[in-house]
Amino acid sequence: MKLTAILLVALTALACDVQAKAQDATKSDSPKPGEQVVQTVELPLALGGEWTGGDAMPLGGDNPLDETKTEILKYWLFIPTDESAKSDKGFPLLLFLHGAGERGDDPEAVKMHGPPKFCADPEKAKTWKFLTVSPQVKGNRFWSPAQLRLLVEKICAEQPVDKSRVYVTGLSMGGFGTWGFVANSPDLIAAAAPICGGYRLEFAPKMTDTPIWAFHGTADGAVKFEYSRNLVEKLRELGAKEIIFTIYPGANHNVWTRTYDNPKLYDWFLEHKLEK
Repeated sequence: MKLTAILLVALTALACDVQAKAQDATKSDSPKPGEQVVQTVELPLALGGEWTGGDAMPLGGDNPLDETKTEILKYWLFIPTDESAKSDKGFPLLLFLHGAGERGDDPEAVKMHGPPKFCADPEKAKTWKFLTVSPQVKGNRFWSPAQLRLLVEKICAEQPVDKSRVYVTGLSMGGFGTWGFVANSPDLIAAAAPICGGYRLEFAPKMTDTPIWAFHGTADGAVKFEYSRNLVEKLRELGAKEIIFTIYPGANHNVWTRTYDNPKLYDWFLEHKLEK
């Protein structure tokens, strides 16, 4: 009996240790103002949405969630120390969507470009005004608008966010994701800036109320310039509230570096507020 009791205690202790280690593996560091840290969130599994680039543009709007299964999504979270743009409701939120080359399980890759790169720079971070969320897609997956909505809603519930000032931007595959997020959650987004992306024209009527500033190079060899141009033309035809199109003549795929280096983009974001 004594041996059985000892074994039972040992097995219980071992189980508790395994459970604690499993919890530690997915536990996120508490974010501190001025620091960008990796967070994890368990969300319903997104179905479909795989994309390998090129002309096989995903439909995007029709990849539903499997509520019976979940997956862990990693994302970078940055809370500003510069409170000059903070309202009595909270900080403006900027959602950044990376390109296909930054997919995987190493969130360090997400910091290669744009806002998360700036937030990782101690000097630039001092003057960064946006609470910034930069998630990472796994494998050959594509951005899921439904998952992104759940992520944004979670951040808005947990962090000091001004819900009337939620913005989204992304490059390449993230440009597609930006258009798609606008099409599927226009009620959440105050303004959007898709860079060298695209989306199916049938979703354009859902985007007309969201201010959009799109960017694309005319010599883009990875994502056709026409993807952005056709969408912009369609939105103008539909009488979109605000649509700006910056064309980079002769530029190839990487136009995001000069776009994100332009402070006018962030001033433009802050000029917009969701009317509710």
